[in-house]
Amino acid sequence: MRSGYFKKGYGELIVLTDSPAVKAWTAALLVALALAPFLLGNFLLSHLTIILFTLVGALGLTVLTGFTGLISLGHVGFLMLGGYTYAIGVTRLGLPPEFALMLSAVVPALFGLIVGIPSLRLHGLYLAITTLAFSHIVSACILAGGKWTGAGRGIMVMRPTMLGVDLSSDNAFYWFCLVMCVLAVAVTLNFRRSYIGRALVAIRDNDIAARTMGINLVRFKLLAFLVSAALTGVGGALMGLYLGIVSVEGYPFLLSIEALAIVIVGGLGSVLGAVFGTIFIMTLPEIFAAAMSVLGSGLSDLLTTSAHEIKSVLYGLAIIGFLRFDPRGLRGIWHDVRHAWVYWPLRY
Repeated sequence: MRSGYFKKGYGELIVLTDSPAVKAWTAALLVALALAPFLLGNFLLSHLTIILFTLVGALGLTVLTGFTGLISLGHVGFLMLGGYTYAIGVTRLGLPPEFALMLSAVVPALFGLIVGIPSLRLHGLYLAITTLAFSHIVSACILAGGKWTGAGRGIMVMRPTMLGVDLSSDNAFYWFCLVMCVLAVAVTLNFRRSYIGRALVAIRDNDIAARTMGINLVRFKLLAFLVSAALTGVGGALMGLYLGIVSVEGYPFLLSIEALAIVIVGGLGSVLGAVFGTIFIMTLPEIFAAAMSVLGSGLSDLLTTSAHEIKSVLYGLAIIGFLRFDPRGLRGIWHDVRHAWVYWPLRY
C-alpha cells in the first residue's frame, strides 16, 4: 500500500505520473472521448467540441499567467491572429490547410515576442493594460484591412481535408479537435516539467531570486509569450473552423475574460486545473440557461437577448467566488477529495 510521495531520484521528481491508477483512468477517459460521437447527441457533441478547442487556447494563457505569473487581458488578440492567419492562408494565398494551421501558431508566436518586450519592464495592472491595448490594435488593423481581411464582413472558411481526412462532418471535426487538444495538453505538461517550465515557475514565485540563480528573465519571459501565443493561435484557428467564419465579432473581448476565468477557477499553474476550469466555465452558462428555462419563459427570453451580459456576470461571479472561498481553484478541491479518498479513514 502506498504510504507517501517520497522521491528517490531526479527523474521521479519530473515524471508526469508514477501512479498506475492515473494512467488507467487517463486511458479510459481517452477511450470514452474517442467514442463520444457514437454515444452523444448533436448538442452535447457540439458542446464537447467547444470545450476541446477552448482548452487549447486556455492552455496558452496557462503558460503565461499560470506558469510565469504574467497577467494578460488581450489573449483574444492572439485568437484573432490565429483565426485570420488560417483563413487568409487558405482563402487568399491558396496554402494547404496543414501549412495554414501551422502558420496559425507561428504568426501569433511572432507577435507574442513583440508584445512580450514591454513585459520586461511592466508588471501587474500595467502589463494587463498593455496586452488589452494590443488586442484592440489587432482588431482595428483587421477592420481596416479591406478585402484582404474581409473588414467587418469577415472571411468564410470551410472545414478542409487534412492529411487525407475530410473534416466536413461534425464527428470528424470533433475527433480532429480531440487530437489537437491531446497534443496541446501533452506539450504543455512536458513544457512545464522541462528546464524552461521550471524556470518560468521560478520567475512567477520570485523573479529577483530567479535572476540571482542565473535565470535570464528576458529570454524566459519572451519564451513564455511565444509559447502562449502559439497555443492560443491554434485555438483561434480551430474556433474559426467550428464557426465557419472568421470575423472580429466572432472574437469578442469576453473571450479574454473567459480564458482568465478558466485559469483562476481551475487553479493557477496547473494543466489539470485548466481542464477542470474549461469544463466548468463553458458549462456554467448552459446550466444557468437550463435553470432559467425551468423557472419561467420570461427569464429564458432575457437570457436570449442578453446572453453576452449574463455570461460576463457569471464569469465575474465565478472568479470572485473562487478567489474568496478557495483560491486554489477546482484542482485544489479535487486534491482534497482525492486525498480524503486515498487515506480514508486515516485522513486526520
